[in-house]
Amino acid sequence: MKPHSIKWIMIAGPYSSGGAKKAQRQKNLEALNKAALAVFEMGLTPVVGVHCALPLIQNDSRADAFERIMMPLSLAMSERCDACLRIKGPSQGADQEVEHFHKNKKPVFFSLEEIKEFQNRKN
Repeated sequence: MKPHSIKWIMIAGPYSSGGAKKAQRQKNLEALNKAALAVFEMGLTPVVGVHCALPLIQNDSRADAFERIMMPLSLAMSERCDACLRIKGPSQGADQEVEHFHKNKKPVFFSLEEIKEFQNRKN
């Protein structure tokens, strides 16, 4: 994939890892949002799966809504993204997303600096 073809980047990181309580989930969401803003400011389009999944989950009264919606939707969204930024913190879901990107031979970055370096490389 050519550097200039990276436009849509999924932000993968912890949200509900380890049964996180509401306050921790909020902190995790803030970290995802902060990374998304930084990606946006680089001229790229950030995608945060949690943002798409939560409205559906909140409107689904079934007990298994989170399990049925969160990862299937996030993985489907990853199909449309060009790359992934994995932010720090333990998360089985984020690790699944990273694995999905690797399987599809799409770049996975672990810092904003890596994205900048990738964009600056010449073929």
